[in-house]
Amino acid sequence: MSIGLDELGLAARNHGFPLEMLREPVTPVGLHYLLIHFDIPAIDAATWRLEVGETSFTLAELQARERVTAPVTLECAGNGRALLGGERAASQPWLIEAVGNAEWTGTPLAPILEETGLADDALEIVFTGADRGVQGGVEHDYQRSLPLVEALRDEVLLAYEMNGAALPPQHGYPLRLVVPGWYGMTHVKWLRRIEAVQEPFGGWQQTDAYLIDDVPVTRMLPRALMVPPGIPDFLTRERFVDEGPRTLVGRAWSGYGEIVRVEVSDNGGTTWADATLEAPLGEHAWRGWSFEWSPAPGEYELLCRATDSAGNVQPLEGVWNHGGYSNNAVQRVRVKV
Repeated sequence: MSIGLDELGLAARNHGFPLEMLREPVTPVGLHYLLIHFDIPAIDAATWRLEVGETSFTLAELQARERVTAPVTLECAGNGRALLGGERAASQPWLIEAVGNAEWTGTPLAPILEETGLADDALEIVFTGADRGVQGGVEHDYQRSLPLVEALRDEVLLAYEMNGAALPPQHGYPLRLVVPGWYGMTHVKWLRRIEAVQEPFGGWQQTDAYLIDDVPVTRMLPRALMVPPGIPDFLTRERFVDEGPRTLVGRAWSGYGEIVRVEVSDNGGTTWADATLEAPLGEHAWRGWSFEWSPAPGEYELLCRATDSAGNVQPLEGVWNHGGYSNNAVQRVRVKV
């Protein structure tokens, strides 16, 4: 499928993560991937309130509660969309760079749900952002829900800081939801309301988007990425590397458990060898890896793939779906030595 002007407009408005910055364990704010569905809303933190059922909180009141900082990897559910073959829905044409790993600071959600009574008999918890627009011909606020059991996880945060500073406007100032392990559509930005519902939530972003064969997209599938070695061709990004030993480095993550293995191939996936894993940064942060490579002159196709503790292995090819979601096919890097 060709990329139309509408998709080019989305690609210009949003941005991916430069793969060479995989060398950094924490992604600088300006280099973290960004997807904004509608417009960045204008919010005055002095008058802003978070409505939680019948209760409301100021930003200062939330900041005065228990404070938690955790590194969490976020990935867009559409990462890899442009690489899937066949006809698909027009949307942000991601390649493989829709990811980032930041240190998020906020207060745990679960105690607030319990204190306000929202956890008493709810089926799901609905999160509403201040951003509003039209998608699929339907005007709506950006809203997503979580099953109660997921919303009550200890690590789910109402975040007001990113990498030690207040959230920037594009990342949800003054408050956003952070749901470790889940794809980015779940992490509602510019959060203004939280409510409980006793039946499945039917908002557009929940029932018309982020589905594969009518099954909701939830947790991130395992993925490994490498820093492309050497120097690039400006247009094709093909790499040029001098002969001799070098260390390939990268990061890997999964929403289904710890990364327990990363493998590297330099022959298009015919044979594989194990990379060396670094110590984990955190339970829900990507894991660094390295691999010693000594190529002779020639042309190579480098691949890397991840395996998580649940036994999920990254596939060589993605599985087509109309929305272009959850394509965790292996990264392929063409190299001339």
